[in-house]
Amino acid sequence: LLGPAPLLSVRPMPYLGPGINFTPWSDCRRLPDCALRFNVSGCRLSAERRRYAEAAAVLFHHRDLVRHGRAQLPPGAPQRPSGQRWVWMNFESPSHSPGLRGWGGLFNWTMSYRLDSDVFVPYGALRAARAPGRLVLPRKTKLVAWVISHWNEEHARVRYYRQLQKYLPVDVYGAQGLALKEGGVVRTVSEYKFYLAFENSQHTDYITEKLWRNAFKAGAVPIVLGPRRANYELFVPPNSFIHVDDFPSPRKLAVYLKFLDRNPRSYRRYFAWREKYDVHVASFWDEHYCRACEALQAAGDDQVKSVQNLAGWFES
Repeated sequence: LLGPAPLLSVRPMPYLGPGINFTPWSDCRRLPDCALRFNVSGCRLSAERRRYAEAAAVLFHHRDLVRHGRAQLPPGAPQRPSGQRWVWMNFESPSHSPGLRGWGGLFNWTMSYRLDSDVFVPYGALRAARAPGRLVLPRKTKLVAWVISHWNEEHARVRYYRQLQKYLPVDVYGAQGLALKEGGVVRTVSEYKFYLAFENSQHTDYITEKLWRNAFKAGAVPIVLGPRRANYELFVPPNSFIHVDDFPSPRKLAVYLKFLDRNPRSYRRYFAWREKYDVHVASFWDEHYCRACEALQAAGDDQVKSVQNLAGWFES
């Protein structure tokens, strides 16, 4: 954050300052109006590296850090203007985040999908419904869909699918399957009763757009493979999804899905929560910039801390 209003500096090397500075994947695009988009006032965002000294915080995207190394850190690092916070930002899982070690003590805050991050920005969230009321379910003509872009036979999600499809037909879309309909993932999945919201790896709080957008926004019941059920229930009602761990085998899961397909009343129970909540899907990356600015304002003049064991925390 800069000056009277926090400056968030956005660049190939992210910065947050009296504003915030940051550009993920070196993507210098138009920065959002935080007040207009997210009701976060008093923010100034910048992608100009020359304004680094003015910034209240600087955002560093992990992928860029690994790609460019310490040579791309701001001038004079690790020295920095007094009170300036350096924020480590990452939205990939530990399994897909190489190079986590060697950054101990460099950052003041963490920003990720982890609930215990200093700046928590999940892939999605449930919010109180603007107009609560009785839900009318759309008519579904198909059973189970799965959209997957990176196929790896060694991944737990592919291994589980291989077993499940022996007992239940699953329509697979993406590189290894069918082409999506015009209108994309949500339009395609909206015709299905169930969606395989299988994460590419299983880690604490790693619950991505596969649940929030691909399943919930499409009006399908998610069948999840990711962290434990108790972890999902920190974010969504227990009757809003089906966890693969609820069943001793893929065959037993297939039997249950066929039961729900034949029993509309039982299937409908997975939608009761929608009478009270709306689904919000995070807007990458604009929302992240603005939430970081909001967190800076809330922190005020609090003492600046240091994240000593970044890898140990993120991999836990």
